[in-house]
Amino acid sequence: MGGLAIDTLALSHFRSHRAQRLTFDGRPVAISGPNGAGKTNILEAVSLLSPGRGLRRAGAEDLARRPERLGWKITASVRGLAAAHGVETWAEPGEPRQVRIDGKAATQASLGRVLRILWLVPAMDRLWIEPAEGRRRFLDRMTLSFFPEHGEQSLTYEKAMRDRNRLLRDQVTDPHWYAALESQMAEAGHEIAANRRAALARIAEATDPTSAFPTADLTLTGPDGADEPVDLAQALADSRRRDLAAGRTLVGPHRADLLARYGAKNTPADQCSTGEQKALLISLILSNARALAQDLGRAPILLLDEVAAHLDPDRRAALYDEICALQAQALMTGTEAQLFQALGPRGQHFAVQETTDGSSIQQD
Repeated sequence: MGGLAIDTLALSHFRSHRAQRLTFDGRPVAISGPNGAGKTNILEAVSLLSPGRGLRRAGAEDLARRPERLGWKITASVRGLAAAHGVETWAEPGEPRQVRIDGKAATQASLGRVLRILWLVPAMDRLWIEPAEGRRRFLDRMTLSFFPEHGEQSLTYEKAMRDRNRLLRDQVTDPHWYAALESQMAEAGHEIAANRRAALARIAEATDPTSAFPTADLTLTGPDGADEPVDLAQALADSRRRDLAAGRTLVGPHRADLLARYGAKNTPADQCSTGEQKALLISLILSNARALAQDLGRAPILLLDEVAAHLDPDRRAALYDEICALQAQALMTGTEAQLFQALGPRGQHFAVQETTDGSSIQQD
C-alpha cells in the first residue's frame, strides 16, 4: 500500500522559491545543493502541511519571499490517511495563515487528520543538553503524530494557564477566581499527560533491536501532573501560595521533561557524544515512524534535514535501508549528491541551486 505521500508540491513566493512545482512518486526524495540554496525551505513547506508553525517555528510573515513580500502559498496533492486530497495553506501580508482542504476552509488541526509528518533538523542536535522546553516540544510533536487532538488540548491548557498566571501576577487571592481556570487546566492537563505516556509506550514497543541505530530509553519526569496521574485540580489548588510567590504556575504538564538514556551503554543522553546523541534522535524518529505505520497501516512522511552529514557510510546506508523497508516517503537534504549514493534508484534525486532570482530545482 505504501506510505502517506505528497504527489505534487507547488510553492509561490515561499522563502527563496518564487515559483516551483515538484512531482514526487512516493519514493524517498534526496535533495542536494550548497548551503543557502533553498533545500530546507522545501522541507519547511512540507512541514506546514501539518498543524503548527512548521520545522522552523516561523511566523507567517517570515515565510514570504523577499523583497516582494506579496504573501506566500503552498499547494499540494497528497495521498492521505483515508483518501487523496488537495491541500492549500497560505498567508496574505499582515494576515494569519489560512488552510483549505479539497477547496473548503479548514483548521490547522484538520491537517493532522489528513497526513502525519515527522521531522529531524540540525537545530535538534543539541536537544539533550539544552533546556527542557525544546524536549517538551519534541515530545509533543511525537504525541501529536498519534493523537491529532493533542494540539487542541495543549492550546486549551495554555490559554487557561495564561489567565491563571495573570491572576498570580496581580496577586489575586480569592479562590473563586482560580477554580474555573484550574478545572479547565486539570481536564486538559490529564489528557495531555495521558497522551504523552501513551505515545512513549508506543514508541518503546516499536523499537527495533536489530536496527543500526541505538535504542533510546525514554522517561517522562517533572513536578505534580507532569509525568504521572494525579489530581491536578487539587495539586494546582495546593500550589497557589507557592505560585503566588513565583508569579507563575509551578505544577502541571507544562513542567515535564523528557529524559533519554543510550540503551546499550545505560548512559544518559546528555553525557553521550555528539554522534551518539544524533543517532539516538534518528532512532526515535524511526521508532515513531514504525509505530505509526503499525497503527495506521501506512508510514508517515519524514523530513530529514542534513541527516546524512554526520553519519559514516555504513550508517547512511542503514538509514536508507530502514526508510525503504518502511515504505516511507522521506524528504532528505544534503550538501552533496554523493551523500545519497547508497539510496541509488530506490529514491528520487533533485539538485537545488541558488540563482539571481532565488532557488532553482532540477531532477537528476
